Amino acid sequence: MCWWRNDQGMNPIHLAAMNGHVEIAQHLLEESSLPAMERLERGQTVLHLCVKHGQLRVLKVLVEKLGELVCAKDDDGETLLHLAVRCNQLETIKYLVDNKSVEKQTRNSMGKTALQILNESPPSTTTAASYSKMRDLLTNLKNESFFEVLPKMTDVTMVVVVLIATMAFQGGLSPPGGVWLDNTPSHKAGEAVLATTHPDRYRHMVHANTTAFVASIITIFLVTTGLPATHFLFMASSVYGMWVALIAIAISYSVSVSVITPNVRGNLVVVTAGAVAANVFGVLSAYVVVRKLYLSWKTKKRLQLNLADDGFIRRSFYWIFQLLETRGFLRADR
Repeated sequence: MCWWRNDQGMNPIHLAAMNGHVEIAQHLLEESSLPAMERLERGQTVLHLCVKHGQLRVLKVLVEKLGELVCAKDDDGETLLHLAVRCNQLETIKYLVDNKSVEKQTRNSMGKTALQILNESPPSTTTAASYSKMRDLLTNLKNESFFEVLPKMTDVTMVVVVLIATMAFQGGLSPPGGVWLDNTPSHKAGEAVLATTHPDRYRHMVHANTTAFVASIITIFLVTTGLPATHFLFMASSVYGMWVALIAIAISYSVSVSVITPNVRGNLVVVTAGAVAANVFGVLSAYVVVRKLYLSWKTKKRLQLNLADDGFIRRSFYWIFQLLETRGFLRADR
């Protein structure tokens, strides 16, 4: 009977969820959870039904048993959070935002997030207070997304640093210009040619190449420990190590090209362009991080949240923002 369907394609667990029968839903799940995995028309799940009909109690029970369906989408790409916004379910939105398994910034088939759907909805569809609370929840969620994206960068970081480590290792064993094949009073066989012809530039290239290799090895160690996925400090350190390795390998390349290229003016252009690009990248990256932290501080100040609950890095930046605000350099109400 758990698999029986009515003329609308609903089985007993669907009907229990739609009508808010918590005890019946629990009993049916004890028998078998497979019927609850069945999709309805338009690809909706039993969790979509709970949100659509405002059955938050049943939703909480089903999420505990069917955690893999929390991030499921229907045929329109709508998640539970999208549907909760469309149905003006404030309490459901609070529950989904607090649930760590829910993907908050998912876009539907139209490329819209839950916050964009809310902004496009006329305020008359719900009370002003409810609309304001939903917007605050989703806006705060938008500002905090940077810290949720960092752990997802682990795979990308790993690929980049392994590639840089390979390039740096190869550059150390096979320097530009090759090595001497004979022994003379000025050099020995196996030594780099550049070490004799351009000792200063070769030293700079070796330093940059070694920095890139060491930074890549340290980053690989941080990523493989598993800590970056759960600790912001370790993840930020690994991303910073990747940036250092990128800049160092770019400098090593610029110095190498400046030595083996006969055009002196072209050498200066290459080295200058590499240095400018590295500095611009570093400044832009720092700006993005500080801006995200500033937006987080503004949101929490507006919502009157406890800033002491954050980690050491965020508290340090919040203290700096607070000091700048007291000095009149910042306005947290804007």
